[in-house]
Amino acid sequence: MAKTLAMVFGVVFVLVGLLGFFDNPIVGMNGFFQTDLLHNLVHLIVGVVLLGVAMMAAEQSALALKVFGVVYLLVAVLGFVATTDGKILGLITANTWDHYLHIVLGVVLVAAGFMGNKSSSPMPMAGQM
Repeated sequence: MAKTLAMVFGVVFVLVGLLGFFDNPIVGMNGFFQTDLLHNLVHLIVGVVLLGVAMMAAEQSALALKVFGVVYLLVAVLGFVATTDGKILGLITANTWDHYLHIVLGVVLVAAGFMGNKSSSPMPMAGQM
């Protein structure tokens, strides 16, 4: 399941990263979620990495989901405390909606990493071992 989740999130991140390069009302310099070139590139890189690990074992996919989840939670905190002139640490353009989205993404990615670790096969009952 972790491989599937990493693949789904990878595709979403790549699509969002690409969308940020085109004028639209959702993501970009004039979008609801404000992004710049660096922010769009981060989305693309995260997406490509998730797609790459989705091709590996489930353990790597689950770990990558957890790591990116924690990173997004840290970025959210930085967004709220270390944003000047609309840039996180003076590097990446983001607005308040981005910060809240980063919290949601962080929680969802960490949860997906833990959910993806669970085996889909039923556990043997006592006496069946």
